[in-house]
Formats: sequence, structure tokens, C-alpha cells
Amino acid sequence: MKEASEEKLESVSNLVTVLENSRTPEAAPRGHRLEDVHHHPECRPPKSAGLWEKLNVEEAMGSEPRTVSGRYLNSLKNKLSSGAWRKSCQPVTLSGSGTQEPEKIVQELLETEQAYVARLHLLDQVFFQELLRAARRSKAFPEDVVRVIFSNISSIYQFHSQFFLPELQRRLDDWTANPRIGDVIQKLAPFLKMYSEYVKNFERAAELLATWTEKSPLFQEVLTRIQSSEASGSLTLQHHMLEPVQRIPRYELLLKEYVQKLPAQAPDQADAQKALDMIFSAAQHSNAAITEMERLQDLWEVYQRLGLEDDIVDPSNTLLREGPVFKISFRRNDPMERYLFLFNNMLLYCVPRVIQVGAQFQVRTRIDVAGMKVRELMDAEFPHSFLVSGKQRSLELQARSQEEMISWMQAFQAAIDHIEKRNETFKAAAQGPEGDTQEQELQSEELGLRAPQWVRDKMVTMCMRCQEPFNALTRRRHHCRACGYVVCARCSDYRAELKYDDNRPNRVCLHCYTFLTGNVLPEAKEDKRRGILEKGSSATPDQSLMCSFLQLIGDKWGKSGPRGWCVIPRDDPLVLYVYAAPQDMRAHTSIPLLGYQVTVGPQGDPRVFQLQQSGQLYTFKAETEELKDRWVKAMGRAASGCSPSWPNDGDLSD
Repeated sequence: MKEASEEKLESVSNLVTVLENSRTPEAAPRGHRLEDVHHHPECRPPKSAGLWEKLNVEEAMGSEPRTVSGRYLNSLKNKLSSGAWRKSCQPVTLSGSGTQEPEKIVQELLETEQAYVARLHLLDQVFFQELLRAARRSKAFPEDVVRVIFSNISSIYQFHSQFFLPELQRRLDDWTANPRIGDVIQKLAPFLKMYSEYVKNFERAAELLATWTEKSPLFQEVLTRIQSSEASGSLTLQHHMLEPVQRIPRYELLLKEYVQKLPAQAPDQADAQKALDMIFSAAQHSNAAITEMERLQDLWEVYQRLGLEDDIVDPSNTLLREGPVFKISFRRNDPMERYLFLFNNMLLYCVPRVIQVGAQFQVRTRIDVAGMKVRELMDAEFPHSFLVSGKQRSLELQARSQEEMISWMQAFQAAIDHIEKRNETFKAAAQGPEGDTQEQELQSEELGLRAPQWVRDKMVTMCMRCQEPFNALTRRRHHCRACGYVVCARCSDYRAELKYDDNRPNRVCLHCYTFLTGNVLPEAKEDKRRGILEKGSSATPDQSLMCSFLQLIGDKWGKSGPRGWCVIPRDDPLVLYVYAAPQDMRAHTSIPLLGYQVTVGPQGDPRVFQLQQSGQLYTFKAETEELKDRWVKAMGRAASGCSPSWPNDGDLSD
């Protein structure tokens, strides 16, 4: 039981005292905190005195009100993590030996409850009522502001003054005949959950208090008059408002000590332990309120950084992750730095503002998590890259490390899974097994429903529809907004409404136009007969026996020695196709491998190998010696006429 109690003590709520840290240095030597006065027997008022008269502490306190500075809840959390709150919250011993009997602990609980009710009386019947009357009489500040500041303090005061304190008093008066306290606390402990509303409102109340103290002279005058009174003990309203925040942990500490001091066979042992569990539950309830309040506070700060745009501000959202990433451009070679905010229901793709007045970021794109897909990109040029494909747009992103990429993908997938569990109508996220390169083209049933992944400009040298080569003047690159292909102006001179873009007309290629609209243009030319070089590059390992970039050496290829995308297709395993780029639909050259000799090149570079037959000589250079060996093996099999039934050697695709 002792170990269980100590475990609960470790999980005590964040609601801890900050009065010691909040005092001004000048006031510290002059007196003690008001609560310390109530904790010592010589400073306690007689029991016969009224609650209001018990706050006679004029001699023990300084005359100037003291203020609480900083962010209140952060101070509470800092004290909890440092362990300093345990000393300030320890119950004061009443005997010189340093130990207390159960009856004396109950006496301590009763007397601290009397002091606490007096403080609640000050908050509810004096501060709250006086400010409310001033608001009604003068209209200098709204009544609603006063009600928000004090939250449900009236309910808390009535509960303690009319129920909890009288029950404690009656039980202590009858202690000799019925030495029990656990049953009383069990009966009343569930009502302590009302503190969560007060705690949740605490920071908002502190902000309103500071705002209207500065804004309204009458508001400040009423506060100053009450704070300077004998009853307030020269403490500010902020100090008094902290009392309910601190109270539940004090109940837990006193009750824990009471359970420890009870004899093993005491009749109150079981009830007291159950009461301690219920107090602990109330503390956890307050913790949940603090967590929710912190979530809203963090969310509000994020919205302020984004400029408080109406279409994104939603208090029900939860921020899952934020941070910088690189955006891989389909036109530029170098990636651009961007900033992401991932919420439970949307992704905000942002750029930093040049002049950060107010908002720090500008939202470029909002992508709904519903219908989103995420997968890793196997791209040697851009390591740690991944694709986020949504209905509104698809983004190729690059992280700074493999660990960061995995973390981002896990956050995206968690958001996707959560949305799918809430709404079963969304399709499961299509993410294949690790290492499996998925088809980049959209399925035909998704065409126009979601933004495609755009093929990068440098991945093609010719139109992906008509196979005519691009040039800077007469045949420039364009992107089909439906399939993402790089096409020429002639092949993309069509408009179709796309659902992912709110049914606005977008530039599309002829193939997508026909599919989306059902129209067949009569003036469209018939497909010309497919030439021997008009074969897709088959960049993926499931479509090719071997594919990678190779440097082309020799006068046959030109003096510059360009790189070519070389492919041995599965459906044409005896021919080597050389493309200018991986996504090209027409090869630059095709070499029938049957009958060729595959030899190692000059000994000066082990990465060079050659194809030779009847005066024909082709020289290639691989990026690594291991890659060269694989190409020599693949070409050797093709040259000898072997069938393509041998196992795939792996993915060599860029």
C-alpha cells in the first residue's frame, strides 16, 4: 500500500503552489504568506470566530499588494518538475516530535479547510460581488468579463462552505465515538471534479484581469480598495485566485499521510485508501483540463503565426507536427525550403513571409488529410524524399535525414489512419510494402479526382504523348493537370473540369480530355504506326531486367560523353534501349544484343565495359564497379540468347 501511495504521489497533478516564487524580493523578509499563517497554530484564529474575521493578518503582512508575474501555468509545471512544490505543500506538523496521529491530521485538514473557505468567501462574496455591482452601476466594464474571470467560484464556495466543511466539523466533534474520515471524503470527493472548469479557465481569467486592470480605472480602483483591506492581507486578487488551483494536491498530501499513520487493523483503513484513490482521480481530472487548455493555447499561437485566416482557424483541430522541409521542384534542380503544419484534418504547405509583421508564414496550399496518401520516393538524386498525394495537390518533399523522413511519414500515416477510422467511406491509404515502387500514374478511376504527381521536366526530353523532342523556342514543356505528364503545347491544348480543383477548367492532354469529357475530336490525327524506337523506357524493375544511368563514351555518342538511361525490357529482353531521360517514350538508340561480345574496358578504369561485334563498338561507364558487373552479366545473358526467367537482380532505377 505504501508503494502504491508513493506512485500516486509521483503522478500528482500539475496544480502546485507558486506563491513563494511570485513574491517580490522586497516583501520576502517582511512576513510570511497568508497560507503559512493559517498553517501554524499560534497564528490561527479561534474556532468561534467567523470565517471573515479569521483573515486578520495585518501585522504579519506588508502593506503593499504583491503581484504574480509570468505565465501562471508554466510556473506551476516548472515547480512540479523541480520538486520544490513538495516542500511547500507538505502538511505542517502539530507536535514537537515531528509525527502526527490520525486525529491530529484530521484536525489539520479541518483547520486548513476553514482557512480555505475564508479565502473562497473573499473571492466570491467580496471581489466577485463588488466588481459585479460596479459593472452594473457604472457600465465602465462588462458584467460578462467579471463572470468569466471568476468562472464557477460561486459553486466551489457553496460546496465547501455548506457541505464539505460542516461534514468535517461534525466528524471531528464525534471522533471519539466514530474515528473515521474516509467515508466522508468518499461521499464528497466526486464533486471536486468541478475544479477542472476553474482550472481550464484560469489562464484566460488572468489575461482578462490584466487587460481590464489597465483598461478601466474603475476596475482597478475596486481591486486596489479590496486588496488594501485587512481581509485581503495585502495580497492581490491573482494570489487569491491561485488558492483553488492548489487545493486538491493539498487534500491528497494530507490524506496520504493520514493513511500512512493509520494502524493496520484500523476500521477506517479501507475507506481512507478508497478516498485517497478518489482524490487522486479528481487531481487527474484537473490535469486533463490543463492539457486541454494547453492544447488550445498552442493551437492559438500557431494560428497567430499563420495570420488568423478564417478558413483554417478551428478550435477542434489538433496540431500533430510542424517543421521545415525541402520541396522538390519539377522545374528547378535545387529544392526549395518550405514549412509544414500537419493537423489532424489538414496539411498546410507554407512559405516564410519576407516581412514578418503579424503572421510569420503564408499558406500556399491546404491539403485535406481525407483521401491523402504518403509513400517514400526511391530517388538517388534526392535522398530522404517522400510523396504526399492529396485531392488538392501532390507534393514531392525531402527531409534532412532518414530519421526525419520516417518521422514525417509516420505522422502523416497516423493522421490518415485516424481519419479513416472516423469515416469508413474513405478508401484505405494505398501504401505498398517496403521497397516496392508503386505506379506513379493515377488509376483511371481517380483521374481528375485528386491532384497527380507531376513528372519533373528534366526526366523527359520529348513529349510523353507525341514523342516529339522539346526545345526552348518552338516546343516547350507543359504539364497535364490530370495525369501529370510532361507534354507539348499541341498535345495539351485542351481544357477539362477537374473535381479536385473545384471543377475549374484546367489544361489537360488529349488522352485525359477524351477520358474526362467523353468527346473525341474529329480533327484529331490518327495514331501513326509505332516506330521501332517508340517504346517506353520501363524505368521500374517489374518492367525491366536491368535499368540505370550509364555514361556513353566515344565518338559514336559525341565528344561530351553524355549520360543515357539504359534499359533491357522484360518484354524485349534481347535489346538494349538508350534513352535521353527515364520518362521518355521514345529511345535515342536501340542495340540488338544477340551475338555481341561483352568485354571489360581499359584497365585504367574498372567501371568501363564494351559491346563489340563486326566493327561495331559501344563503350559504357557505370557509376560503380558493382553496377558494371551486373550490366556485364545482364548483357552477356542477352548476347547468348538466354530467356528472361532468371531472377531479378534488384532495382537500379533512379
